[in-house]
Amino acid sequence: MLRLVLSLVLLDPAALTEVSQRNVPVPRVLTPDGDRLGYAPVPRPYTGARRLTGVLLGRDPVAKTDVLCGGTVIGTRSRSLVLTAAHCLYHDGRLLKRLAFLPGYDRGRPPLGVWPVVRTWVPARWRSRPFSSELLPYDVGLVGVERRKRPLEDVTGRGLPPMPTARGTELRGLELLGYPVGRGYPGTKMYRCVGDTVEGGSEGPGLMVTRNCHAAAGGSGGPALYGGSVAGVVSSSSPLSDAKGYTVLTRLGDRFGRMLARADRAMRLLTPTG
Repeated sequence: MLRLVLSLVLLDPAALTEVSQRNVPVPRVLTPDGDRLGYAPVPRPYTGARRLTGVLLGRDPVAKTDVLCGGTVIGTRSRSLVLTAAHCLYHDGRLLKRLAFLPGYDRGRPPLGVWPVVRTWVPARWRSRPFSSELLPYDVGLVGVERRKRPLEDVTGRGLPPMPTARGTELRGLELLGYPVGRGYPGTKMYRCVGDTVEGGSEGPGLMVTRNCHAAAGGSGGPALYGGSVAGVVSSSSPLSDAKGYTVLTRLGDRFGRMLARADRAMRLLTPTG
């Protein structure tokens, strides 16, 4: 079992481009009781999509550091796949080791168990190119977890359906979930932020951007929920030199759908359901 240590080196999306955290202006905070970054603690017990969300832990074998991100169970026939950000799986071009998913993680405990990762999928460019802002529209990844006696979704409940969107789509009232760490955040409990999105990119599948939330360290890979589906994942905070601060969400598009289908087929062969 992967041991969670307090001295985790977090994949801070802001650190990717050395942009500091900035407070969200009060009129832009849409989350009830939201704090300076737009976030508020998720009430317990965690149910529904919140029960499906958790932390993804890994180990950089070269830097010898532990890494924390978010992730959420996505509904598939294999019942064993977790959605996260690609940069949560590849750190400085290296695939992280000893990856494990802890759904419903709360106050330092994994109430639904620790699920070791057996397979990973990211867009090819994340394996072959150094990080740049041009990669942000493709910052999405999947992990397949060990089946054990029964598949992941038998324990967490049915995974979320993906909601593909095309470039230019704007969504209002998304809910971002994650485990922020840092000033005022313990990293051991789930927070939420409500945000409206606008288009943030003109290349490839584009990007969703919200100026109502400013993701803290540890928030990468968490889901962006819309109407009972998952529309994207938290990618980065202010990576495009916006002095006011905002969060970039990688949308789920056609390319993601093809990657999901490949991953589901592979996991069904690896862990047949019966």
